[in-house]
Amino acid sequence: MTDNPRVALGGIVLESNAFAPVATEADFRGRYHVAGDALLAEARAETSVINKEMTAFVAAMDATGPWTPVPTLLTGCQPKGPIDQDFFEASARAIVDGIRAAAPVDAVYLCQHGAMVATGAPDPDGDLIARVRAAAGPEARIVVTLDLHANISPAMVENSDVLVSYLTNPHVDMWDRGEEAAFLVRRLLAGTRARPVLQRLPLTPPSVTLLTADGPYADLIAYGQRRRNEMAGAILNVSILGGFVFSDTPENGLAVVVTGRDDAAPAQELARDIAGRAWAMRERFRRDLTPLDAGVALAVERGADPSLRAVIFSDAGDNPGGGGGGDTTWLLKGLAEAAARGVYMGAHVDPALAAEAHALGAGAEFEAVFNRDGGGAFAETFAAPARIAALTDGWIVGRRGLHQGRRVELGPTALLEIGGPEGLKVVVISQRQQTADPMVFEQFALDIARARTVVVKSRGHFRAGFDLWFAPRQVYEIDTPGLTSPVLSRFDWKGLPRPVYPLDPETAWTPDGD
Repeated sequence: MTDNPRVALGGIVLESNAFAPVATEADFRGRYHVAGDALLAEARAETSVINKEMTAFVAAMDATGPWTPVPTLLTGCQPKGPIDQDFFEASARAIVDGIRAAAPVDAVYLCQHGAMVATGAPDPDGDLIARVRAAAGPEARIVVTLDLHANISPAMVENSDVLVSYLTNPHVDMWDRGEEAAFLVRRLLAGTRARPVLQRLPLTPPSVTLLTADGPYADLIAYGQRRRNEMAGAILNVSILGGFVFSDTPENGLAVVVTGRDDAAPAQELARDIAGRAWAMRERFRRDLTPLDAGVALAVERGADPSLRAVIFSDAGDNPGGGGGGDTTWLLKGLAEAAARGVYMGAHVDPALAAEAHALGAGAEFEAVFNRDGGGAFAETFAAPARIAALTDGWIVGRRGLHQGRRVELGPTALLEIGGPEGLKVVVISQRQQTADPMVFEQFALDIARARTVVVKSRGHFRAGFDLWFAPRQVYEIDTPGLTSPVLSRFDWKGLPRPVYPLDPETAWTPDGD
């Protein structure tokens, strides 16, 4: 063990929805693209735009002893389509070249999402980890953090020492996982040998069933962590990854990755146990959604009767956090035409409408045309008389949940009133972002406690951001069209391994090794 280990840092962070537009270099540079000293400075900043895992990793390494960081490249963009192959190649080359230029390195920490697809290859996460392994050498320790929606390939497992996934959904443990990755690097450099094993199931659950507070996935996560604690002398990490079905690749499927300490046998036994439990409960990975017309009626009822509990709606088919455009108008149109009252809606992605509002100025009244210039595959045009209630530059610092303490750029942002001050208050943003944090509304001094219905373009992360006001029984997932619809039968799948449950109900499977 060296007293001053050289640890390379890098990553390419993207969740790819195969049905969404290609993620280009401009998309990444528009969110974050930091290299060398700039990466390290961003990781050590008081508030940062980069993933919390990286900031936590650096902080934990700083706190636990001497080390020499070797920052290469960290870049990421909002969930979108496949990454442009040329940009992936350039980014991977920058990371690999940085490692080679600094050789030898003792360890590498990669901050990834894990559900990336490239225009020219189905498994760029695996490709990157394999290239890093070749550059760093067989004795370097490689630890990778992943979103729990990662799609796990054999290449990812075989070329890393430990894959560390989130344990929470909504994701609120990114800092903890970054710290864990740092502690694992220290442990591995002290001589512990990691022995990871993989079990992947033909099970692609809709993302709405992958919550960790309650339900089948919560039960799996809790069981895995309990068994890990019981086997602490033999097990370094248990990661159960629900996957991201919209990536539509051969690597899709709920995956169990268990990393043994010095011996793979206990890890293999535990991985088979967890995978078998997951398969036995597969029918629980189903969820009924609230029909659109029923959601509209519910909002109208809430607006008319203040004695009823307020509710929050997930516009489930249009989650920018899963590659949705954030620009569908099905729910907006239904609520406006029903004259629903006391509704806060956020956030509709429409740079042209936001720019028009900024040009007209606060207080102006005009015909607000949503998606006037077109938009995503499901972005229908909708027009309504509106008043511009307020304007901001769209820079916020998250207050709760996924974005807590993180700088978020929404771009020029407008608050529009439709149906008068007591009708719909609609936040229109310029930069695509899911509404996971109350600051989307609070930047306008809106009091969420006064809303009768809140509508968010988010699939699940809003639950951690808005739990102060809405208990689980007040949450409704609305069945809306879009690129992230949980109704998987609506999509033309091309890459999924078939048969797969729940698309193919008669799918049979037994754990590897049985």
